[in-house]
Amino acid sequence: MGITGHILICDDQPIIHETIGAYLKADGFTYESAFDGEEALRKSQIKPDLIILDLMMPKTNGIDVCRTLRKTSDVPIIMLTAKGEEVDRILGLELGADDYIVKPFSPREVVARVKAVLRRRMPNNKDIKPTLFYDGLEINISAYEIRLNGNSVPCTPKEVEVLYFLAAYPGQVFNREQILSNVWGYDHFGDTRSVDTQIKRIRHKLSAENMKWAIKSIYGVGYKFEVYN
Repeated sequence: MGITGHILICDDQPIIHETIGAYLKADGFTYESAFDGEEALRKSQIKPDLIILDLMMPKTNGIDVCRTLRKTSDVPIIMLTAKGEEVDRILGLELGADDYIVKPFSPREVVARVKAVLRRRMPNNKDIKPTLFYDGLEINISAYEIRLNGNSVPCTPKEVEVLYFLAAYPGQVFNREQILSNVWGYDHFGDTRSVDTQIKRIRHKLSAENMKWAIKSIYGVGYKFEVYN
């Protein structure tokens, strides 16, 4: 069975909706349109399977829309950015966007990215343990939940995915490109700062004394999830 779903496209240019929408429909998706940030927030209440969100929109920009959505929702978000909006793009990823696409783009690429993000959210690999446990730490990838000493830790979907990926391979060192490829699903063109930012935020949220695990920085290489006896 192919991957399908209902997509909310948020962009102020009608041609974007017509083009992306046509390709989505051809692949079995349905879609709805929002032409400004306020409409995007309002229509997000229909609980779409994924949101395609332009950074520069009238009334409320994409960054603020993403920030508002992440307070209550873990709906997958793919951000559309114009070339040169690097700072805003990085901020979007930090706020919990799952992916980004730079304009101009191929509609086929957009559909491929949509499928990739939705595929990563599907618990279809029987070999993957949905929950990992380490000395007071519980990482539930199915529920996108992290608990520390029994208490829920508010995290963005991407923070959960990064931590789960590292913790699933304790003791193994991954460079930043490998983390990008495995968590984001493709090479972010060397944009390794996203990884460093996610690791920093995870460490801050999980700071606790006398834990028998840690995310270790390996100088000149990357990171590993280390477990102590």
